[in-house]
Amino acid sequence: MKKSIAKIAVLSLFTAIMVAVPSFACAQGATTNVPSSGQSTAPKHTIIPFHGKLEAVNTNAMTLTVGNRTFQVTADTKIFKDGKPATLSEGVVGEPVRGLYKKAETGKLDALNVHFGAKNEGKQKPAGSTGN
Repeated sequence: MKKSIAKIAVLSLFTAIMVAVPSFACAQGATTNVPSSGQSTAPKHTIIPFHGKLEAVNTNAMTLTVGNRTFQVTADTKIFKDGKPATLSEGVVGEPVRGLYKKAETGKLDALNVHFGAKNEGKQKPAGSTGN
């Protein structure tokens, strides 16, 4: 009698598991945290670095092109050359350029800051130092 009660208990457990597993699987597949197709999962104002060779400068349109990307220069854009404040017209095509930008809601790439020229690898040595 003990063996038949144990068999019935095991079969009952097995049946309960077989009934419950498909309902749990459906519940896991239907999440409510998934954005609809019209929403983007990326933050709207992510700041992204860029660097490369300056391909073009357009002071009339206030743009600069690095590689195949064109960046919009706004009133808020900070521009530097050799570590000092500069203007867009001081950019020389063919020279290195780097900076930060964010993608505007309109799809344009708004430059936040632009550094013309090669990056300084280290701090300058104070005058009179021997280099030891």
